[in-house]
Amino acid sequence: MRFLLSAALLAMLTGPAHAAPPQIVTDTAISGALVSQIMGDLGQPHVLLPTGSGVHHYQMRPSDARALQSAQLLVWFGPQLTPWLDRAAGGRDDQAGQLQLLSVPDATLRALNPADAHHHDHDHGDTDPHAWLDLSNAPVWLDHIARRLSELDPPNAAIYADNAAAAAREYRALDERIAATLAPLEDADFAVFHDAYGYFTDRYGLRPAIAVLPGDATSASAARVQAVRAQIAESGARCAFPEYGHDPVLIRTVTEGTDVTVGGELDPAGAGVPQGPSHYLDTMRGLADTLSGCLDKG
Repeated sequence: MRFLLSAALLAMLTGPAHAAPPQIVTDTAISGALVSQIMGDLGQPHVLLPTGSGVHHYQMRPSDARALQSAQLLVWFGPQLTPWLDRAAGGRDDQAGQLQLLSVPDATLRALNPADAHHHDHDHGDTDPHAWLDLSNAPVWLDHIARRLSELDPPNAAIYADNAAAAAREYRALDERIAATLAPLEDADFAVFHDAYGYFTDRYGLRPAIAVLPGDATSASAARVQAVRAQIAESGARCAFPEYGHDPVLIRTVTEGTDVTVGGELDPAGAGVPQGPSHYLDTMRGLADTLSGCLDKG
Protein backbone atom coordinates (compact mmCIF):
# COMPACT_ATOMS: atom_id res chain seq x y z
CA MET A 1 0.00 0.00 0.00
CA ARG A 2 1.26 3.41 -0.90
CA PHE A 3 1.16 6.22 1.59
CA LEU A 4 1.03 9.79 0.38
CA LEU A 5 2.73 12.29 2.61
CA SER A 6 1.07 15.62 3.03
CA ALA A 7 3.08 18.73 2.32
CA ALA A 8 2.99 19.65 6.00
CA LEU A 9 4.26 16.26 7.13
CA LEU A 10 6.97 16.24 4.47
CA ALA A 11 8.18 19.62 5.66
CA MET A 12 8.35 18.34 9.25
CA LEU A 13 10.40 15.32 8.18
CA THR A 14 12.83 17.13 5.94
CA GLY A 15 13.29 20.12 8.23
CA PRO A 16 13.27 23.82 7.41
CA ALA A 17 14.83 25.06 4.19
CA HIS A 18 17.96 27.14 4.55
CA ALA A 19 18.97 29.88 2.18
CA ALA A 20 22.20 29.38 0.27
CA PRO A 21 25.26 31.15 1.72
CA PRO A 22 26.00 34.54 0.16
CA GLN A 23 28.01 34.72 -3.05
CA ILE A 24 31.30 36.51 -2.38
CA VAL A 25 33.89 37.83 -4.85
CA THR A 26 37.44 38.77 -3.86
CA ASP A 27 40.20 40.51 -5.78
CA THR A 28 43.20 38.33 -4.89
CA ALA A 29 43.95 34.92 -3.45
CA ILE A 30 45.02 36.63 -0.20
CA SER A 31 41.60 38.16 0.39
CA GLY A 32 40.08 34.96 -0.97
CA ALA A 33 41.88 32.91 1.67
CA LEU A 34 40.47 35.07 4.45
CA VAL A 35 36.93 34.65 3.14
CA SER A 36 37.46 30.91 2.58
CA GLN A 37 38.58 30.39 6.16
CA ILE A 38 35.51 32.18 7.50
CA MET A 39 33.00 30.44 5.22
CA GLY A 40 34.51 27.01 5.76
CA ASP A 41 32.27 24.25 4.45
CA LEU A 42 29.46 26.68 3.70
CA GLY A 43 31.00 27.93 0.46
CA GLN A 44 33.95 29.47 -1.31
CA PRO A 45 34.48 32.91 -2.85
CA HIS A 46 35.09 33.64 -6.50
CA VAL A 47 38.67 34.94 -6.74
CA LEU A 48 39.08 37.32 -9.66
CA LEU A 49 42.87 37.27 -10.04
CA PRO A 50 44.16 33.96 -11.43
CA THR A 51 47.20 32.30 -9.90
CA GLY A 52 50.42 33.78 -11.29
CA SER A 53 48.85 37.01 -12.58
CA GLY A 54 50.24 40.41 -11.67
CA VAL A 55 48.32 42.13 -8.91
CA HIS A 56 48.32 45.63 -10.35
CA HIS A 57 47.24 44.90 -13.93
CA TYR A 58 44.53 42.44 -14.96
CA GLN A 59 41.77 42.39 -17.58
CA MET A 60 38.66 40.81 -16.11
CA ARG A 61 37.06 37.99 -18.09
CA PRO A 62 33.32 37.96 -18.88
CA SER A 63 32.87 35.26 -16.23
CA ASP A 64 34.50 37.56 -13.68
CA ALA A 65 32.15 40.40 -14.60
CA ARG A 66 29.14 38.10 -14.23
CA ALA A 67 30.33 36.83 -10.87
CA LEU A 68 30.91 40.38 -9.66
CA GLN A 69 27.49 41.48 -10.83
CA SER A 70 25.67 38.66 -9.03
CA ALA A 71 27.73 38.67 -5.82
CA GLN A 72 26.28 40.00 -2.60
CA LEU A 73 29.69 41.20 -1.41
CA LEU A 74 33.02 42.20 -2.95
CA VAL A 75 35.97 41.86 -0.58
CA TRP A 76 39.03 43.61 -1.99
CA PHE A 77 42.04 45.55 -0.80
CA GLY A 78 41.09 48.66 -2.72
CA PRO A 79 42.22 50.59 -5.79
CA GLN A 80 45.65 51.13 -4.25
CA LEU A 81 46.42 47.46 -4.95
CA THR A 82 44.03 46.37 -7.71
CA PRO A 83 43.21 49.50 -9.75
CA TRP A 84 41.77 47.39 -12.57
CA LEU A 85 38.81 46.63 -10.29
CA ASP A 86 38.10 50.23 -9.35
CA ARG A 87 35.63 51.06 -12.12
CA ALA A 88 33.63 47.84 -11.69
CA ALA A 89 33.58 48.23 -7.92
CA GLY A 90 32.40 51.82 -8.28
CA GLY A 91 29.05 50.55 -9.46
CA ARG A 92 28.41 48.81 -6.15
CA ASP A 93 26.96 50.27 -2.97
CA ASP A 94 29.96 51.17 -0.80
CA GLN A 95 28.19 50.22 2.41
CA ALA A 96 26.28 47.10 1.44
CA GLY A 97 28.10 45.72 -1.60
CA GLN A 98 31.82 45.89 -0.86
CA LEU A 99 34.45 45.82 1.84
CA GLN A 100 37.80 47.50 1.20
CA LEU A 101 40.38 45.95 3.51
CA LEU A 102 42.75 48.91 3.30
CA SER A 103 39.96 51.16 4.60
CA VAL A 104 38.76 49.19 7.64
CA PRO A 105 39.33 50.75 11.07
CA ASP A 106 42.20 49.42 13.19
CA ALA A 107 44.23 48.06 10.26
CA THR A 108 47.94 48.86 10.42
CA LEU A 109 48.91 50.96 7.40
CA ARG A 110 52.10 52.64 6.31
CA ALA A 111 52.81 55.42 3.85
CA LEU A 112 53.79 54.54 0.32
CA ASN A 113 57.34 55.25 -0.76
CA PRO A 114 57.03 58.49 -2.78
CA ALA A 115 59.19 56.98 -5.53
CA ASP A 116 56.58 54.22 -5.97
CA ALA A 117 53.51 56.45 -5.89
CA HIS A 118 53.25 56.95 -9.64
CA HIS A 119 55.00 53.93 -11.12
CA HIS A 120 51.76 52.74 -12.71
CA ASP A 121 49.35 54.57 -14.97
CA HIS A 122 47.24 55.57 -12.00
CA ASP A 123 47.68 57.28 -8.66
CA HIS A 124 48.02 54.86 -5.76
CA GLY A 125 47.42 57.56 -3.19
CA ASP A 126 49.65 57.69 -0.14
CA THR A 127 49.02 54.22 1.34
CA ASP A 128 51.37 51.30 0.75
CA PRO A 129 48.96 48.59 -0.46
CA HIS A 130 51.03 45.56 0.65
CA ALA A 131 49.40 45.57 4.10
CA TRP A 132 48.89 41.78 4.26
CA LEU A 133 52.65 41.50 4.87
CA ASP A 134 51.92 42.69 8.43
CA LEU A 135 50.23 39.66 9.97
CA SER A 136 48.68 41.75 12.74
CA ASN A 137 46.17 42.86 10.10
CA ALA A 138 44.81 39.37 9.49
CA PRO A 139 42.69 39.11 12.69
CA VAL A 140 41.36 42.64 12.09
CA TRP A 141 40.26 41.77 8.56
CA LEU A 142 38.80 38.43 9.63
CA ASP A 143 36.62 40.19 12.17
CA HIS A 144 35.28 42.69 9.65
CA ILE A 145 34.63 40.04 7.00
CA ALA A 146 32.84 37.80 9.50
CA ARG A 147 30.59 40.67 10.53
CA ARG A 148 29.64 41.42 6.94
CA LEU A 149 28.94 37.77 6.18
CA SER A 150 26.81 37.52 9.31
CA GLU A 151 24.75 40.51 8.20
CA LEU A 152 24.15 38.82 4.85
CA ASP A 153 23.53 35.38 6.35
CA PRO A 154 22.29 35.64 9.98
CA PRO A 155 21.47 31.92 10.40
CA ASN A 156 25.17 31.08 9.98
CA ALA A 157 26.55 33.99 12.02
CA ALA A 158 27.85 31.73 14.80
CA ILE A 159 29.74 29.59 12.28
CA TYR A 160 31.35 32.64 10.71
CA ALA A 161 32.37 33.98 14.12
CA ASP A 162 33.84 30.64 15.24
CA ASN A 163 35.74 30.15 11.98
CA ALA A 164 37.12 33.69 12.12
CA ALA A 165 38.32 33.18 15.69
CA ALA A 166 40.01 29.90 14.79
CA ALA A 167 41.71 31.46 11.76
CA ALA A 168 42.87 34.43 13.84
CA ARG A 169 44.61 32.03 16.21
CA GLU A 170 46.46 30.49 13.26
CA TYR A 171 47.69 33.88 12.07
CA ARG A 172 48.81 34.91 15.55
CA ALA A 173 50.70 31.64 15.97
CA LEU A 174 52.44 32.09 12.62
CA ASP A 175 53.21 35.70 13.48
CA GLU A 176 54.96 34.56 16.67
CA ARG A 177 56.85 31.85 14.83
CA ILE A 178 58.10 34.24 12.15
CA ALA A 179 59.12 36.79 14.78
CA ALA A 180 61.15 34.16 16.62
CA THR A 181 62.77 32.93 13.38
CA LEU A 182 63.78 36.39 12.20
CA ALA A 183 64.77 37.92 15.56
CA PRO A 184 68.47 36.93 15.21
CA LEU A 185 68.57 38.60 11.78
CA GLU A 186 67.57 42.11 12.78
CA ASP A 187 70.97 43.53 11.75
CA ALA A 188 71.19 41.70 8.42
CA ASP A 189 71.09 43.82 5.29
CA PHE A 190 69.60 42.36 2.13
CA ALA A 191 68.43 43.41 -1.33
CA VAL A 192 65.13 42.65 -3.08
CA PHE A 193 63.72 43.09 -6.56
CA HIS A 194 61.28 45.88 -5.75
CA ASP A 195 60.12 48.00 -2.84
CA ALA A 196 57.23 45.95 -1.43
CA TYR A 197 58.46 44.70 1.93
CA GLY A 198 58.10 47.66 4.28
CA TYR A 199 55.25 46.12 6.27
CA PHE A 200 57.21 42.90 6.68
CA THR A 201 60.46 44.51 7.78
CA ASP A 202 58.63 46.90 10.10
CA ARG A 203 56.67 44.08 11.72
CA TYR A 204 59.69 41.90 12.42
CA GLY A 205 62.28 44.54 13.21
CA LEU A 206 64.42 43.92 10.14
CA ARG A 207 66.49 46.50 8.33
CA PRO A 208 64.66 48.08 5.39
CA ALA A 209 65.31 46.06 2.24
CA ILE A 210 67.52 47.56 -0.46
CA ALA A 211 65.20 47.67 -3.47
CA VAL A 212 66.63 47.41 -6.98
CA LEU A 213 63.41 48.95 -8.31
CA PRO A 214 61.07 51.38 -6.54
CA GLY A 215 58.09 49.51 -8.01
CA ASP A 216 57.37 46.29 -9.84
CA ALA A 217 56.40 48.08 -13.05
CA THR A 218 59.44 50.31 -13.37
CA SER A 219 62.70 49.70 -15.18
CA ALA A 220 66.24 50.17 -13.94
CA SER A 221 68.49 52.76 -15.54
CA ALA A 222 72.25 52.33 -15.58
CA ALA A 223 72.47 55.02 -12.90
CA ARG A 224 69.96 53.15 -10.74
CA VAL A 225 71.91 49.91 -11.05
CA GLN A 226 75.15 51.63 -10.09
CA ALA A 227 73.51 53.32 -7.11
CA VAL A 228 72.08 50.02 -5.85
CA ARG A 229 75.41 48.25 -6.32
CA ALA A 230 77.10 50.96 -4.25
CA GLN A 231 74.40 50.71 -1.57
CA ILE A 232 74.77 46.93 -1.38
CA ALA A 233 78.56 47.20 -1.10
CA GLU A 234 78.38 49.90 1.56
CA SER A 235 75.80 48.02 3.64
CA GLY A 236 77.62 44.70 3.57
CA ALA A 237 74.40 42.98 2.52
CA ARG A 238 74.42 39.23 2.95
CA CYS A 239 71.81 38.22 0.40
CA ALA A 240 69.88 39.49 -2.61
CA PHE A 241 66.54 37.95 -3.53
CA PRO A 242 64.92 37.72 -6.95
CA GLU A 243 61.12 37.78 -7.08
CA TYR A 244 58.64 35.29 -8.43
CA GLY A 245 57.42 36.18 -11.91
CA HIS A 246 60.22 38.67 -12.61
CA ASP A 247 63.45 38.27 -14.56
CA PRO A 248 66.27 37.63 -12.06
CA VAL A 249 68.82 39.32 -14.32
CA LEU A 250 68.69 42.58 -12.35
CA ILE A 251 69.53 40.80 -9.10
CA ARG A 252 72.44 39.06 -10.80
CA THR A 253 73.58 42.37 -12.27
CA VAL A 254 73.68 44.28 -8.98
CA THR A 255 75.45 41.41 -7.18
CA GLU A 256 77.94 40.46 -9.89
CA GLY A 257 81.50 40.52 -8.58
CA THR A 258 80.40 40.75 -4.94
CA ASP A 259 80.24 38.26 -2.08
CA VAL A 260 76.48 38.65 -1.85
CA THR A 261 74.57 35.38 -2.01
CA VAL A 262 71.60 35.22 -4.35
CA GLY A 263 68.78 33.66 -2.36
CA GLY A 264 65.58 31.95 -3.43
CA GLU A 265 62.69 33.73 -5.09
CA LEU A 266 60.49 35.84 -2.83
CA ASP A 267 56.77 35.69 -3.54
CA PRO A 268 55.14 38.51 -1.54
CA ALA A 269 51.75 38.28 -3.27
CA GLY A 270 51.62 34.49 -3.30
CA ALA A 271 51.48 34.35 -7.10
CA GLY A 272 53.13 30.93 -7.08
CA VAL A 273 51.19 29.57 -4.11
CA PRO A 274 48.06 27.45 -4.72
CA GLN A 275 44.81 29.23 -3.97
CA GLY A 276 42.61 28.13 -1.10
CA PRO A 277 42.04 28.64 2.63
CA SER A 278 45.74 28.22 3.52
CA HIS A 279 47.03 30.52 0.76
CA TYR A 280 47.74 33.55 2.98
CA LEU A 281 49.40 31.45 5.67
CA ASP A 282 51.50 29.58 3.10
CA THR A 283 52.52 32.83 1.40
CA MET A 284 53.78 34.36 4.64
CA ARG A 285 55.43 31.15 5.77
CA GLY A 286 57.25 30.84 2.46
CA LEU A 287 58.41 34.45 2.55
CA ALA A 288 59.89 34.10 6.03
CA ASP A 289 61.52 30.75 5.27
CA THR A 290 63.12 32.04 2.05
CA LEU A 291 64.56 35.09 3.79
CA SER A 292 65.88 33.21 6.80
CA GLY A 293 67.20 30.36 4.64
CA CYS A 294 69.73 32.71 3.07
CA LEU A 295 70.31 35.30 5.77
CA ASP A 296 70.97 32.67 8.42
CA LYS A 297 73.98 31.51 6.42
CA GLY A 298 75.53 34.96 6.27
